[in-house]
Amino acid sequence: MAASSPASLAICLITATAFAALPATAASASITAPAAVQSAPKPSESQLRAQLKRLNTKVDKLIEKYNLKRVELAKAQEAAKAAKARLATAEQTLVTAEQRVAEIARLRYQNADASLPGFMLPDNSSSAALLEQLTAEQQAVVQSVAKARDDRKKASEEAAALADKIRDDAAEVTRQRDDAEDVIKDIREKLEDLVPFGSGRNTDGSWAPELPSGTDNITSRTRLMKAQVEKNFSLPFDVGCFRSGSSGEHPLGRACDFMMSTGGSMPSAANNALGDRIAEWAIKNKGKLGLKYVIWKQRINHGSGWRTMSDRGSVTENHYDHVHISMN
Repeated sequence: MAASSPASLAICLITATAFAALPATAASASITAPAAVQSAPKPSESQLRAQLKRLNTKVDKLIEKYNLKRVELAKAQEAAKAAKARLATAEQTLVTAEQRVAEIARLRYQNADASLPGFMLPDNSSSAALLEQLTAEQQAVVQSVAKARDDRKKASEEAAALADKIRDDAAEVTRQRDDAEDVIKDIREKLEDLVPFGSGRNTDGSWAPELPSGTDNITSRTRLMKAQVEKNFSLPFDVGCFRSGSSGEHPLGRACDFMMSTGGSMPSAANNALGDRIAEWAIKNKGKLGLKYVIWKQRINHGSGWRTMSDRGSVTENHYDHVHISMN
């Protein structure tokens, strides 16, 4: 390496001396990194749920608006179809009238008034009157046809314009719905992160036994699971947990039945879909809450997929009217 020149050494010495003469605050400020910008606080669970509710309402309104537009289009198309039918009828009437007038005119031209049948044209005055009457009728029919054509054109143009508008509105509604559903998905994922861990979870992922407690005679893990289901879903019917004199986990305080009908009857389509979502949610949070298995629609799932169960003879026994969740 080349030796430093006296000039460069002098510059370094002057710079060091000047820096040492600075006040302590100035020196520290010149070498301290700027403080990190604090991130915005995470929304609370109640705030997330409120936002989710608003977005769900928004999506429902968008879908309702879209359906109303489709109904308007269908009515406009029916109006155009009816106008077209009226036009066809009027055009046929016009053809008939024109044929009548043309025949009379031809007979008068070829044979003169006296040669026309007496019951049609008894004399010249009546012949002229009849021709005038037919001509007036023809003009009236022509006017009605023109009006029918105008009506059909107007209805067709309105239907086409409405179709274009609905297509644009539908595209916008779909875009807004997709945006809202993306946000809803994000919020649901955040809510999933807020699902707490059940008590008694060992470091190896197993669960320590628990005794039932409280007036509801269920374990703390079962109580937490029940509360989380009630918090995440709008349940249509009662929830039954402790039940003495039965088999399985109910008398141990380690199971709950989430009813999707009044009992003994098949759920509605909406409640059947709700049961699917509850079962899926429970399996997804199995490791957090300490689930043992879920039974729903004559199937059981321990966390590794659904397995069909034998027929027990009734809607309730086959778990078609309720989601059964058992805990470790």
